[in-house]
Parts: sequence; structure tokens; C-alpha cells
Amino acid sequence: MAEPTERRSTKRYYLMCRPTHFEVSYAINPWMNPDKPMDAGLALAQWERIRDLYLGFGHEVSYIDPVEGLPDMVFSANGATVIDDKVLIAKFRHQERAAEADAYRAWFADRGYGEVLVPEHVNEGEGDFAPAGRRVLAGAGFRSDPVAHEELRAFFGLPVVGLTLTDPRFYHLDTALCVLDDDLVAYYPAAFSEESREVLRELYPDAILATRDDAEAFGLNAVSDGLNVVLTETATDLIDELRARGFEPHGVDMSELLKAGGAVKCCTQEIRHR
Repeated sequence: MAEPTERRSTKRYYLMCRPTHFEVSYAINPWMNPDKPMDAGLALAQWERIRDLYLGFGHEVSYIDPVEGLPDMVFSANGATVIDDKVLIAKFRHQERAAEADAYRAWFADRGYGEVLVPEHVNEGEGDFAPAGRRVLAGAGFRSDPVAHEELRAFFGLPVVGLTLTDPRFYHLDTALCVLDDDLVAYYPAAFSEESREVLRELYPDAILATRDDAEAFGLNAVSDGLNVVLTETATDLIDELRARGFEPHGVDMSELLKAGGAVKCCTQEIRHR
């Protein structure tokens, strides 16, 4: 067997939202069931574990204040896409989350970000937009509109690769694909159209292909700094494969946040500076 590639962590800047008001009070994806009991204290502990790992790796974490009545605001990845200090704010498909966009726009404006675009078309931030080196992988099919890809391309001036999601359980790109470094991704092929699978095979011939069990455990809703990968602890095959490829996987319990259809990446927006 070939020796695993030597990996290197690079410092990241993350924006997170404490799950103060987190609950499952409506259903806008197949994982949500308002009748299913949840433990708010455990959800907070799970969120804090992710945050503490990031700080332990040497990354910077900032916080946006949670807003009462917006229980999904903990999923900060959906609030915006930030590349080279330019900010594309989200526009949510479901009314239940629409007001989150205003909170994220205000956060960036208050901190002096000068290039902030309020979009015309529906996009759900890093839920569907995954920067990978100097391109952006962009999902569509359930939440973000395909026409939002052109808005993304024009604003950031980067090539955009459109990918079509076909399984409603994987309603955002970040539930079916994780960018591990500039040149490597992990993904679950069955979540994509055949055309999109062909695109991914061409772009990433060495990609890690997740099993159905690991995808359904939200193992791909992960965060990588180039070395450390934080993901759900139940994605055991993916953890083994990451380790074999030279990464250092860190499995975490996401049981409560998963009840709203989110895990590690959903809780983590990356702010990419120039």
C-alpha cells in the first residue's frame, strides 16, 4: 500500500452561532420531525465540542448572536459565502429561515465588510456553495436555484461547477460532499445526477467515495483544515479512509443537531480572507 500523503493544517477563520434557541419546531427537510424529543442541553454540548476542537487546532472563531424565533440559525454555514473578504449573503427558500439572512448581513456590515451582496436568486450559502481552491462547487436541486450559480460566478469572478442533487435526504451539497483540500473531495455518488457524477469523476479521480451508511450518518457534513477533519463519529468507514489518506479525523457526537438535518459543517461558516 502506498504511503499516505503528508497533510498540513492551515489556519482558518470560522463564524458560528450558539444554539441558544435551537429546537425542531417545523419540518423543511426529511430529517426533521417536530414530534421527536430533543435535548437542548446536549445539543449545546455537541456544538461546544466542535468549537473547542477548532480552537484547539489554532483556528479563530467568531460568533453571531442567535435570534429568538430562528431555531436553525445555529447552522451558520447557510448564512453566507465568503471568499477574499467578499460576502454573498444567503436568500433562503423556506420562509421559516428567511430572517436569518438579515442577521448575517448585519453582522458583516457591522464589521466593515465593504463588498456584501444581497442576492436576487435563492442560495443557501455554504450549504450549496463549496469553495475548492480557486473554483466553487455549487449544488442545486432542492434549495439553491441553478440561476444563483451565475450570480455567484459574477460576484466572485471564479469558475463555478454546477452539481445536481437528486436525493431529498441530501438536500444541500454539504450533506453529500466535503472539500478536504484544494484538490481532493469526498462525496456520495448516489446523491448526484449521472451527469454530475461524471463531472466529479473527471475533476477528482482520486476522490473518497462515501458509503451509504456514512452518508446517511452525515459523515460528509464535515470540516477539514487540510489535516484535521471533524465529522460525525458514526461515519466509521469514512474515518478509516481519511486516516489511510493521511488526514487526522476527529469523530464527534451530533445526535441532537442531526434531528434538524445538520451536523458539523452546517454549524460552521468559513470566512476566507484575501
